Amino acid sequence: MPGDDVFKIEGRVREALPNGTYRVELKNGHCLTAFLAGRAKKELARLSAGSSVKLQLTPYDLSVGRILGETKDLK
Repeated sequence: MPGDDVFKIEGRVREALPNGTYRVELKNGHCLTAFLAGRAKKELARLSAGSSVKLQLTPYDLSVGRILGETKDLK
């Protein structure tokens, strides 16, 4: 079934980059580039540095993720 190999993880936006992309840092310190996916483009018109987000990653490329939505603050 398509989409079975993806996993979800939470991170924090470090900076906003051009063209609706963001630099996101995960809890383990890994940084990656992420973009807004689908409906999130309308709901999260502009994320700011420090926002907590839920990401979708694929094991094939861990340097790029999709932002699925904003979450409550990470501890």
